[in-house]
Amino acid sequence: MSALRFRLIAGAALLALTLTACSAPGEKKDDQPTSNAGPIKLALVDAQSGQLSSLGAWELKGAKLAVDEWNKAGGVNGRQIQLDVFDDQGDPTVGTNLARKIASEGYTAMIGTAESAVTIAMAPILQQAQIPNITSGQSNGLVAVKSPFLFLNGPTSTTYDETLAKYVVDTKGIKTIAMITNNGSYGKGEHDAFLKALQTRTVTPVADQVVTTDQKDFSAALTAIRQKNPQLIFLGAEEVQSGLIVKQARDLGITVPFAGAAPQGTPVYLDTAGAAKAEGTIVSSPYLSNDINDASKKFAAAYKAAFNEEAELHGAKAYDGTQIVLTALKTSNGATGKALADAIRATKYKGLLGDFAFDETGVGIRATAIGIITNGKLQAAS
Repeated sequence: MSALRFRLIAGAALLALTLTACSAPGEKKDDQPTSNAGPIKLALVDAQSGQLSSLGAWELKGAKLAVDEWNKAGGVNGRQIQLDVFDDQGDPTVGTNLARKIASEGYTAMIGTAESAVTIAMAPILQQAQIPNITSGQSNGLVAVKSPFLFLNGPTSTTYDETLAKYVVDTKGIKTIAMITNNGSYGKGEHDAFLKALQTRTVTPVADQVVTTDQKDFSAALTAIRQKNPQLIFLGAEEVQSGLIVKQARDLGITVPFAGAAPQGTPVYLDTAGAAKAEGTIVSSPYLSNDINDASKKFAAAYKAAFNEEAELHGAKAYDGTQIVLTALKTSNGATGKALADAIRATKYKGLLGDFAFDETGVGIRATAIGIITNGKLQAAS
């Protein structure tokens, strides 16, 4: 049986619990001392409810698959891994309260979140508590936190968007480009990274539309973009919102291709936009499909057997990140705090996304590839 526990706590209840029951950040409760006996407690924090819950579901499955494999093989140096799941609801305030709870309850490390803004909000508390955290976020704001306890299990927006600009501008010669991004942490990161990549190529967007994270009607922004007659539109928004933008763009008669990063390579984006309307989307991703190599095929088969669904990028990222944490725990003989963070940084890991080697910024991988949605599937660009 897997050592997996769900801790789905509503924001109000969590806040009350935090104020009444938690110790100060970094302080251990007397009845929960750090020990080399018993299970190793890992916290997984993600949106398990709300619009971003698909990210949390994928991340949970990837992390759980890795934990189950280690537990089946005897755990880490004979100790089982206990994976507890917390719902941050995609809300930085809830995430902050969860960080205090995790810090007070003897967790060794944290997996997540997949939402950059939530991870950034949690980072100072986790740093003070010396709890290593490996995130699936990609915003450059994660690096700007400069926490020695924060690691990324994928590339930053800079890598995603430099690769994308190189393909679009340098390879395809497209220079009449419009941008539509949201004002959240992810959207801001994508906006700034792609704009910088264009500027280094002396390309200025013909339109630069920014929408809110909760916006659902994009007719005004898309009409302004249509008037500029771009050859391509860059998307800097999460899965559902990106899908809605594409669907509405096609309904307005906009036929040019869209381009983006991780969200545009997911089933949720494809389903929201509709396969026909998402056709031709250009995607920058470190994990284009489950058929890349023998390792991805093995992972996809195990994922399918465990969860009866197809694996994708976010599950692969969480699997890699969890494997890295568990490998560091093994090589460090169950270290905690700074010693575990140092062990993670020293870990060289050949993962599904590529070869990980962490630097002082917490970034471990710096390459993506280009795929294009063709006949309803993301396929490597020729």
